[in-house]
Amino acid sequence: MNEKMKDDYKITFIRGATTATGNTVKEIEDAVVELIDELILRNNLIKTNLLSIMFTSTKDLDACFPASIARKCNGLDSVAFLDCQQMYVPNDVDFCIRIMAQVLLPSNNSVKHPYLRGASKLRTDRC
Repeated sequence: MNEKMKDDYKITFIRGATTATGNTVKEIEDAVVELIDELILRNNLIKTNLLSIMFTSTKDLDACFPASIARKCNGLDSVAFLDCQQMYVPNDVDFCIRIMAQVLLPSNNSVKHPYLRGASKLRTDRC
């Protein structure tokens, strides 16, 4: 990327969340793939501009690591991923997977935070 192009991009953080339908590898995989696809699609991301993604999941999801799924999909094997357990809060959304993605976006792009499935109620202003 040349100097002119670097000036046209900014490091941006994009939040998002979704829910799995249950605690199986397949159900978590479906939710993670859909969330990553929507993150890329809604923000018109170039995959090489996706720098890192931190995942958190509620304590009822322990069949697999969301990052291990994301690492295998969409050619994102060079992205830095991290899994964490979401802090337990009573009455939280069940089977919830949250993300915070660090990306390079063109300076004039607006950010679109994907909140999907049962997690859409977390941020009704951003769905």
